[in-house]
Amino acid sequence: MTHLTLRAALPDDAPLVTDLIVTGFEEFRGHLDPPSGAHFETPEKVRHKIESGGAFIASVEGQAVGCVLYYPDSQGHLYLGRLAVLPAARQHGLGHRLVEAVETVAREQRYSHVSLVVRVTLPANRAYFESMGYHVAGYETHNGHTRPTMIKMLKTIA
Repeated sequence: MTHLTLRAALPDDAPLVTDLIVTGFEEFRGHLDPPSGAHFETPEKVRHKIESGGAFIASVEGQAVGCVLYYPDSQGHLYLGRLAVLPAARQHGLGHRLVEAVETVAREQRYSHVSLVVRVTLPANRAYFESMGYHVAGYETHNGHTRPTMIKMLKTIA
């Protein structure tokens, strides 16, 4: 990958960020129960999340190929959500760079932890975040399910 740039997303970037999320999560359509909320994102919802915290957009050669959202969670951590990299741009470290950008914001804003959630049924996602220093902090269950469907993960930010 040549000429990677990261930039903070503005509220007006919400349609672009929404498109990156929906496209980046497309491979999971029809494979998750319940379906991923990423498929139901709208520019209005994404704009609210950007305004509540922020987002980063990754571009290669000027073409947007990935994004991540972040905002405070209910436990006082900085929540990292909707990390999405388009399939053609994967395996080049873009996801790591986006995660590191959120961790930098967490340090600058003096958060003690970055939190995120991955699906129990996607063990590769859990392993991906564990490789970056995140650990399992607990399990959660979507409404209507009797077994845990989500893994809450945390990383301590020095």
